[in-house]
Formats: sequence, C-alpha cells, structure tokens
Amino acid sequence: MLPDTPLLIAFIGASLVLALTPGPAVVYIVARTVAQGRACGLASVLGVALGNLGNALAAALGLAALFAVSSAAFTVVKWAGALYLVYLGVRMWLSAPPAPVEAGVAGNGQPLARVFRDGFVVALLNPKTTLFFAAFLPQFLDAHGNLFAQTVALGAVFVGVAGCTDLVYVLAASLVAPRLGRAARGAVWGNRIAGTSFIGLGVLTALGSRPSR
Repeated sequence: MLPDTPLLIAFIGASLVLALTPGPAVVYIVARTVAQGRACGLASVLGVALGNLGNALAAALGLAALFAVSSAAFTVVKWAGALYLVYLGVRMWLSAPPAPVEAGVAGNGQPLARVFRDGFVVALLNPKTTLFFAAFLPQFLDAHGNLFAQTVALGAVFVGVAGCTDLVYVLAASLVAPRLGRAARGAVWGNRIAGTSFIGLGVLTALGSRPSR
C-alpha cells in the first residue's frame, strides 16, 4: 500500500513541509489553545486529524472528482464549513471568561468532547482539503497497484505527520496561554481574539479557492 522507501521518504518530507506551513487548521488549533488551554488544543488536534482522515477517505472514494465536476456540491460543503466557523467565532465572542479546569472539561466550561467535535466538523467540512489530497497524493501512487488502498494509506501517513506538527504548535501556544489568562480581562480578550480568528477563517474559507489544509 505504501511506495518504495525513497519515494516514501520524499512523501514524508513534502508532507512535513506542508504541515508546518500555517494554514486554517493550524490557526484554529492555536486559537483554541491560547483561548482555552492545552487540553482544548489537544482535543482540537485529534478532531482535526480525524476530519482530515475523513477527507482522505473521501478523496479515495472519488468525492474529489465529484467536487471538481460539480461546482454546486463544492459550494454547498464549502459554505457549510464557512458558516460553522463563523458560528464558532460568534460563540467564543459571547462566552464567559475561562473557569478553573476540571477533569474532562475545557477551560471555558465546554466538555472536551465538544471541542473535539468542533475540530472534526471544521476539518471535515473543508472540501478544499479533499481536493488537496486528490492533487497531492497521486504523485506518489503506483498506477499498477490498488489505488484506493494506496490513497488511504498515504492519507493516513500525511494525517499522522500533520498531527505531530500540530502537537508542536499546541505546546508552543500553551506557553503563551497562561500569560493571557492571568487576569479576567486578558481571558476575555483571549476568547475574542480566538473568536475573531474563527470568523476570519470562515470568511477566507467562503471566498478562497485554493486547496489548503
């Protein structure tokens, strides 16, 4: 299911460069971490990773071809994702300052399961990620092998690489978060900055046309 070692190393290297480049997923994860703490950042990483894996499966099943042919299908999913991002941003603007963290509960009182779900939905409802996989992965496929299995395997490798780099972003952002959370005023503005980031991402998702992670 995986290419020969030299080609696989090239794929991992290219994936690492792409994953380290800040995109919507990175901004989303960092914003969550700064506003709500490391636990929320880690939950977001898991949610985004699962959503991206879903996009890899969608690419393998041919949804990328559907999006390329049907602008209506692409537009519907793109606007759904954009609206969800804006909804998250508005919700963070209106949320109360973070409360003390309890086991299994996010820094602003949200269950970690909800933070995980938000990350999953944000990643899954980005059809440009499916198109990205459809454009990037074929360069490393063997035309004589099982294309579905190869696409799923390479997509999983990319998601694993991206998950590792996202963890680095979470750890770095968590070092900044305590400074923003020392005062209630700082906590409020942390939520507002994160909310503004989400709203901005929603607008960019709606208006953008280039594939991005």
